[in-house]
Amino acid sequence: MDLAFNKNEDHNKLLWSAVDKKLAQIKLGGGKKQLQKLKDQGKMTARERINALVDPKSNQIEIGAFAAHEMYKDYGGAPAAGVVVILGYIKKRLCVIVANDASVKAGAWFPMAGKKNLRAQEIAMENKLPIIYLVDSAGVFLPMQDEIFPDKEHFGRIFRNNAKMSSLGITQIAAVMGSCVAGGAYLPIMSDESLIVDKIGSIFLAGSYLVKAAIGEEIDNETLGGATTHSEISGVTDYNVPDDGAALTKIRSLIDKIGEPQKAGFNRTKPQLPKKDAQHIFGLLPATRSTPYDTYPLIEQLVDQGEYDEYKAGYGKTIITAYARIDGWAVGIVANQRKVIKSKKGEMQLGGVIYGDAADKATRFIANCNQKKIPLVFLQDVTGFMVGSKAEHGGIIKDGAKMVNAQSNSVVPKFTIIMANSFGAGNYAMCGKAFDPRLIVAWPSAEMAVMGGAQAAKVLMQIEASSLTKKGVEISEKEQDELFQKIKGTYDKQTKPEYGAARLWTDAIINPIDTRKWISMGIEAANHAPITERFNMGVLQV
Repeated sequence: MDLAFNKNEDHNKLLWSAVDKKLAQIKLGGGKKQLQKLKDQGKMTARERINALVDPKSNQIEIGAFAAHEMYKDYGGAPAAGVVVILGYIKKRLCVIVANDASVKAGAWFPMAGKKNLRAQEIAMENKLPIIYLVDSAGVFLPMQDEIFPDKEHFGRIFRNNAKMSSLGITQIAAVMGSCVAGGAYLPIMSDESLIVDKIGSIFLAGSYLVKAAIGEEIDNETLGGATTHSEISGVTDYNVPDDGAALTKIRSLIDKIGEPQKAGFNRTKPQLPKKDAQHIFGLLPATRSTPYDTYPLIEQLVDQGEYDEYKAGYGKTIITAYARIDGWAVGIVANQRKVIKSKKGEMQLGGVIYGDAADKATRFIANCNQKKIPLVFLQDVTGFMVGSKAEHGGIIKDGAKMVNAQSNSVVPKFTIIMANSFGAGNYAMCGKAFDPRLIVAWPSAEMAVMGGAQAAKVLMQIEASSLTKKGVEISEKEQDELFQKIKGTYDKQTKPEYGAARLWTDAIINPIDTRKWISMGIEAANHAPITERFNMGVLQV
């Protein structure tokens, strides 16, 4: 290996190590004392519940672990937004599992908790997967109720989704393993089946204190809404179980009896590994973001046996389009080429920039994959579309619009990997979050913004300096540089993968080695949902 490869490897491994340390802290939820407090109450922690529910030693991926990261500092933070979401196997059936983490503010719903729950339901609905709710929540976090209660994508949308999923025949099972209060009390009864843990689970629209305040009735919480009440009197719950372990065993038994789902019929053969060791991937992405590199070796590291069939190899070279297999699944890959390209006309094309011919090629390839029912994988390292008079006169807006149109109307499942840059309209064209990828993840090297930090800071600094000048305030070059560095520092923080993952712009920050697992499990999930729409791009400016 050459020196550059070794430097890249060290740099990218350190990036992942830093992310992994943050993940380890996030997984402690509200902290060791709060986790122990749950155990003292006879409960398992949220993550212990999930681990007991899924098949031993089976693959799983966590959605939104970084949700709310470094947010809500005034309230002590909310690691993972106080809820754990896993895509995993129960009795060999792929399921979405949503578990409130009662170690974080008693499992209260922060705004990002609502968004994360909606994302979990979206994954279940898109892929027609069973969804399991492990409920242990004090309800809406009241100091922030205005950001979670009344809007379309707020708390109430969860119950709307409960009803929609039921009508679609998507299995929903709720286990009440602690508090389930106020509006949240509707969730178990709107699920297909519900369980409650004796002497620990409780369900009511208003607890005993509020009941006394509202109507003057004296009653304890257990009599008001405990397991016996709801299993023998109200009929709200279907199963009364003695403890967490029994609840999880019952869920496994119920899942084991669900009928076979229909399949979308995506092509899969026997999985094969890439030719080189998985660790090799760390050395392929440059440590310096602006350094051009060849994307082909990265593709070879992700696909079975390093083999692919490239589509239009000699045309539109700043985007690579190819058919391949990942863990046996047939996929269509659309990847930004970061190497500087010499066109047939002798022009030098910048790597990572989408030119008109590349957009045209990608549009045709997306259409072909839809025609052949092949899932699409987007490998993003894009700085945007080409600008300037030559590009504009050549119709770059029209070519870009065609690619975005194909992206928007694609009906096959799409999966997006943000490897490095994800800037401007390039994010959109390469299937950013706005274009409904089934899963979208970032490598630790990812950056996402409307433009790069230095460029954005320069523009913002010039605007600020001009504003000050108009007010008669003259600033020196040193002051301009200090202003530039301040703006750039703020902007750079917002481009980091942790910032985007905290807001669920991505589903996860992943170890690059796990990319194949995420794509494979994602396609397996998508294979549960037959495609019922036709690909149609509508009106185009040809």
